[in-house]
Amino acid sequence: MTQHAPPILVFDTDCVLCSRSVHFILRHEAAPTIVFASAWGERGMAAAQTHGISPQTLNDTVLFVENGRALTRSDAAVAVAAHLQAPFRWLWVLRFVPRPLRNWVYGWIARNRYRWFRQRNQCFAPPFGQRHRFDESVD
Repeated sequence: MTQHAPPILVFDTDCVLCSRSVHFILRHEAAPTIVFASAWGERGMAAAQTHGISPQTLNDTVLFVENGRALTRSDAAVAVAAHLQAPFRWLWVLRFVPRPLRNWVYGWIARNRYRWFRQRNQCFAPPFGQRHRFDESVD
C-alpha cells in the first residue's frame, strides 16, 4: 500500500480570517493530521507550482492537497471540514451544493476578506504546542 504525505493546507498568513480559520481547524480537528504552510513560503509556493497553480491564483484561494490531489476554493474548504470533529464535520454536506454557487460565495468572501477582517501587520504565530504542524516559513 502506498503511503501518502499528510494533507497540507496552504493559506494566506497575512489574512486575519485565514489565520483565525487555521486556529479553528487546530481546535476542532478530529485527528492532528493536517500540515500548514504559508502561501508565500517555500513549501506553499512549491505545492502550488506542483499542481499548476499560479501565484496570482494562490493569492485568491486556499490550497488543500490531500492524497496527491489539489483542491482550491470551496472544494478545499469542504475537504477540510471532513477532517473536523462533529458538528463541524457535517459542513462536508455542502459538497452537494452546486460548485458554481459555493465558489461564488467563497469568491465574495475572499474578495472582501481584508476589508472585513483586516490584514496582519505582524507574522503569523503558530499556537503553543503546535509549531511542529507548521512549515518553517510560516513565522
